[in-house]
Amino acid sequence: MGLDDDNSLLDFHLPKDVLQPLLTASSSSSFKGTLEILAESSRTAAGRAALASGNILPTVLQLTRSIPYPSGRVYLLLSLKLLRNLCAGEISNQNSFIDRNGVSTITDILMSSARVPSDPDIGIVRMGLQVLANVSLAGQKHQQAIWCQFFPDVFVSLAGVRSRQTCDPLCMVVYTCCDGSPELFQVLCDKGLQILAEIVCTATSVGFGEDWFKLLVSRVCLEDVHFPLLFSKLKDPSLGGDDFSSEQGFLLGVVSGIVNERIEEISVLSDFALCVLGIFRKSVGVVDFFSRGKSGLPMDSIAVNVLGYSVSILRDICAREYPSGSDFKDSVDVVDGLISSGLIELFLSLLRDLEPPAIIRKSMRLSENHEGTRSCSTKTCPYMGFRKDIVAVIGNCAYRRKYVQDKIRERNGILVLLQQCVADEENPFLREWGIWSVRNILEGNTENQQVVADLELQGSVDVPELSGLGLKVEVDEKTQRAKLVNVSSQG
Repeated sequence: MGLDDDNSLLDFHLPKDVLQPLLTASSSSSFKGTLEILAESSRTAAGRAALASGNILPTVLQLTRSIPYPSGRVYLLLSLKLLRNLCAGEISNQNSFIDRNGVSTITDILMSSARVPSDPDIGIVRMGLQVLANVSLAGQKHQQAIWCQFFPDVFVSLAGVRSRQTCDPLCMVVYTCCDGSPELFQVLCDKGLQILAEIVCTATSVGFGEDWFKLLVSRVCLEDVHFPLLFSKLKDPSLGGDDFSSEQGFLLGVVSGIVNERIEEISVLSDFALCVLGIFRKSVGVVDFFSRGKSGLPMDSIAVNVLGYSVSILRDICAREYPSGSDFKDSVDVVDGLISSGLIELFLSLLRDLEPPAIIRKSMRLSENHEGTRSCSTKTCPYMGFRKDIVAVIGNCAYRRKYVQDKIRERNGILVLLQQCVADEENPFLREWGIWSVRNILEGNTENQQVVADLELQGSVDVPELSGLGLKVEVDEKTQRAKLVNVSSQG
């Protein structure tokens, strides 16, 4: 047996019955070269099948147990790479891995590599997790073997490794083990909330590169009822009672993105929607509305991010008319709960407190003194687009919901919304959302249409966009009352 340029291996005391099968399979006399050749060969389905027929995986597992760490790190990394490739979709290798106690072997390696939290061996941890990720795809037996070995302590330790390279495969392992098993997901959220919290902390610190993190967050926070618990778990004890942690802001941003991407396929739960409204309400009391935002989200302020992401979630929730997999009644119930909890009153109040859009401020031609007084007493948009988001939520809620249309009129909100039908450099697409909202509060509602007609007759408001909605103001010759007329129906 030749071991060219591998003299250092003599210090490892590797058994001959481990080395020889590998050297033979690779037709190489270099041990390092052997591992590289086999790892490359096992990248293909044909190569994995050929090595499986030679029952090579048990030998590789024995090798990983024999290589000392950290002195043999290079060879251990190559061995793990070979294991990862062998277990990529080859069921005989995946079964052999479980039958030969491969999970215990990888557990020992991972815990040794991540033992020092301040200086974990990222390469070894990542490769070990990738091995388990491939094995977990084989089925319930394999997932249970990994879960029993790792939950909860090993998962918590690995989730605490602040590296994107390890976070991605860890999320894949956790998600795959629980996928298709509501019981395991319940166990994860009941007894393993610290795992999820550590994963979010890691993603907040280093980001994430693959979709496994989002799939995990979606399942836990949106498809199940655990968002409030996880959000609360991420609270930093050192912060004041009303402050938010960066992890809470990050999680809310991820959830906002998921809701926006999957709004047609996710059935949002009422408890989730009400929790987000509560977070938004709390953030309103924390944000400094007298500091004008110079950009869109995300901002440097955590509170502003929480405000913006929560209102974005509410906007998308309220946009669902006929959600996939749910009847209309279920969708209305979610919005009903938000409306009953004071959403319209809160959002109209916010609009009233904000200074008017820039174009309206200019048209007022206020004196410098008066303008100075207003700037001290009126609130500004804490980020670019805030006003637009508020209008969008109200407009979406009013879509084909007469009781919401009436509520807006009864709270003198029609004029406020009419004033939003203008272009505003601080709120891109404000005009479009304003017109959408006005359309929704007028559609099929003669009382609201009459209010707008009276306002225009009085000169209280000028909304040329009404013609774009197919409407115009006419005055009845007998009663001298103004009314909105549907121009298209007259043709």
